[in-house]
Amino acid sequence: MSQRNELDNHHSLKNVSLLESLIPVVVLVGLLALSVFLYGDDSQAGASQMSLLMSAGVALLIGWKNNHNWRDIEKAIAHGIGNTVNAIMILFMVGSLIGSWILSGTVPAMIYYGLQVINPDFFYVTACILCAVTAISIGSSWSTAGTVGIGLIGIAAGLGMSLEITAGAIISGAYFGDKMSPLSDTTNLAPAVAGSELFSHIRHMVWTTFPSITIALILYLVIGLSENGAIAEINIQDRLDLLDQNFKIGLHLLIPMGIVFYMAFKRMPAFPTIMIGSLIGALFAVIFQQDAILNFVKADQVTVLNMFDGVWRSLFSGYVSETGNGELDGLLSRGGMSSMLNTIWLIICAITFGSIIEKLGMLKRIVNSVIHMAHSTGSLILTTALTCIGVNILAADQFISIVLPGRMYRLEFKKRNLAPKNLSRVLEDTGTVTSVLIPWNTCGAFMAGTLGVATFAYLPYCFFNILSPIVSVLYGYFNIKIEKLDDEEVIAAAVE
Repeated sequence: MSQRNELDNHHSLKNVSLLESLIPVVVLVGLLALSVFLYGDDSQAGASQMSLLMSAGVALLIGWKNNHNWRDIEKAIAHGIGNTVNAIMILFMVGSLIGSWILSGTVPAMIYYGLQVINPDFFYVTACILCAVTAISIGSSWSTAGTVGIGLIGIAAGLGMSLEITAGAIISGAYFGDKMSPLSDTTNLAPAVAGSELFSHIRHMVWTTFPSITIALILYLVIGLSENGAIAEINIQDRLDLLDQNFKIGLHLLIPMGIVFYMAFKRMPAFPTIMIGSLIGALFAVIFQQDAILNFVKADQVTVLNMFDGVWRSLFSGYVSETGNGELDGLLSRGGMSSMLNTIWLIICAITFGSIIEKLGMLKRIVNSVIHMAHSTGSLILTTALTCIGVNILAADQFISIVLPGRMYRLEFKKRNLAPKNLSRVLEDTGTVTSVLIPWNTCGAFMAGTLGVATFAYLPYCFFNILSPIVSVLYGYFNIKIEKLDDEEVIAAAVE
């Protein structure tokens, strides 16, 4: 009997109209704007999550009106959240890594040596270049931010530099390196979806990526040179002394970071790589930072139980610094799995909303209505770019923003005699780099949680991520490096 009812529901199921598809999106935009207006940066502590869930409720009502089955929607939500489990586990491990690396002295050592080596005048541009080189080497913007990025944030605080601009420079460099690395997931995914070849795709990206990063580096250089004169005089030696007093500093403490880099370079999966890095940090804490552990757990003598207590706490709840310096304590009191719970809550709510509107066909309906407005090559590239950004906002996942538009526009690019590498380049120029600018996207949530800077706070300073889509669209309108299909591709397109 239940099977018969489900069959009847299937036959009476209606397609969602464009107007109905837009209603949850409009509701979401309105609620998110209201949450930011009321709560500012604290909107991600619950208001944004409720905005996403209430908008998902509106979408569900529309689905119910059109006879969509709840069980199918529920399965779609479970599938969507299931696809983010890897990202969630990585977030938990990054929280543990931050806690254990602070307790082990790895992060304090990065700050200690960075304060002595890096010139404040060139700090932002140096941070961007350092993260770019690291990300190219290991193919991961997340691993770059979770290792080098954490240290650079600490150095910025020690030098009295802007944490927001520093985060922007870290993200710009990390995403440039991620895009240009053949080891990167997204750099492999985009050509696979578009039907182009990996190294042809990377070579084609050079034309839009290098102008964007060049302009970004110039801006970081100008800001650094102009800002330094306005920075309050800070006694760096005092901070070096405080680090020395609370941790046993040495170059050997950078070994955990080197091990993580090596494993990432060897393309080991991110979760076990970061987990091993956090456990090595815990081991280093026991070996080299026994006094710091005793201070942390408020104990008087070194025992196995006290050592275990200290590293265990750092892994699940983070490290709490008590140096007596407010700024330094704020910087070093971080980490632990629990610190990522709010971020993960945001991701789950965002994926729930995205899964519902995708299952109900709302996302596809909106995208299909937009494609008809693309008449020229420039407008087609603009439409593709806006679709990638829109999917990043609505589906809250970087990979969906590449796969969905890639599938939908692939044939349209071929119909217009445009080589697949044009599509794969646009997917990366827009889908990959803008994901980090959206607070509830997995990438934006990760960076905010890892670097300790709110997404909307660092967004204006992610120059590369902002410029990359603009440059890509301008190339389309001015027909700069827009490649046509070669003879073999024309034949393949005809067969397809």
